[in-house]
Amino acid sequence: MAGVPEFAESNCTTPAFWDERFAHNFVPWDKGAVPLQLQQFVASQSTSGRCLIPGCGQGWEVALLADAGWQVDAIDFSAAAVARAQTQLQQIGPWASCVRQADFFTLDQVEAYDVIYERAFLCALPVAQRQAIVQQWLRLLKPAARLAGFFYLDESAAASPPKGPPFAIASQQLHDLLLPHFVCLQDDAVPDSIAVFAGKERWQVWQRL
Repeated sequence: MAGVPEFAESNCTTPAFWDERFAHNFVPWDKGAVPLQLQQFVASQSTSGRCLIPGCGQGWEVALLADAGWQVDAIDFSAAAVARAQTQLQQIGPWASCVRQADFFTLDQVEAYDVIYERAFLCALPVAQRQAIVQQWLRLLKPAARLAGFFYLDESAAASPPKGPPFAIASQQLHDLLLPHFVCLQDDAVPDSIAVFAGKERWQVWQRL
């Protein structure tokens, strides 16, 4: 692909893979702004709570949530991503301390979360890690808490293993993963997708059973 740098690390399950891409400013998954449907979701909430953003990248959503009264825990295992997020948050407010380097799969919190915000995290990792992601969502969310965000869907993923990242998932595959543990409250088309997700992205809100 034209314009794509040559990278030394090809394993997307390692921090080095993502560090390289941030170092080269190659972040085609990054919107550079807060998506409209997250803004609407935050505005619609009568109360705030604790929110986790796994794989937060540059952390655009942190300020929106924190300004609305949420206690935000934004994590990424890429040191380069964390540094980028903290730098941009320092420029707009006091929220850089909400971002820290951590591994989602080993995150251990005493107090569970009211919301986990999903934005290009599930699709950033290989299919083999999906069950582990769901189990960690379950462990970190309170009963009746919500998993809210954007899901990268492609029905062709049902027929053959998707290439990525991003790794698309078919609608039924996503339902099979989540329905034993969650109920879907909202499922809408996304009007402001970036190019890499255009036409294959849904805003969904799932409630933990």
